[in-house]
Amino acid sequence: MTRKPTLLFAFPALMLFLLAAERTATFLLGSYSASPTMWRIWLELRPFSTMFWQQVDFYLGGSMAIDAAIIVVASGVCWMACHAKRSAGFFLANHAALMFAGLMIAAGSRSETASTIANFTAPRGFQFSLAIDFSLKNCMVLCLGLAACAYCHVAFLREARLRAEARAVRILALQRDL
Repeated sequence: MTRKPTLLFAFPALMLFLLAAERTATFLLGSYSASPTMWRIWLELRPFSTMFWQQVDFYLGGSMAIDAAIIVVASGVCWMACHAKRSAGFFLANHAALMFAGLMIAAGSRSETASTIANFTAPRGFQFSLAIDFSLKNCMVLCLGLAACAYCHVAFLREARLRAEARAVRILALQRDL
């Protein structure tokens, strides 16, 4: 099984597509604010990126051009990382996208009805709760992320094994020549 850069790029591309779709829906909601369909689309996309865009707008201003530039630059970086010769790039791109998806689902679910609320206690006794919405949509995104993570691990470990085998063959050839 050889590594396929397009498959490695699929999950980060999905996350970037969801971010872009939410920004587009927000823009169109401003133009068609009376449309129930636009509200429904925006409400479906909102939990994936609410906290991210709030932070971006707070620090960089509320410009849609800056938001589009962030998405274009991030997709370019992920595309180059997935096509790089070294395996660390695609490994980091996929895992960063998976952590981003988990964080956005967890953070976005606080404002919505949560199906699971777990109370945790930190080592010093500080209590906090974690509310995560395990809806079908969120579970599908997380399952796709875990599948991308598994594919990434298989590709990464296979390349490491091939490098080790090539190194062992070279060492054997050097030993034979000596």
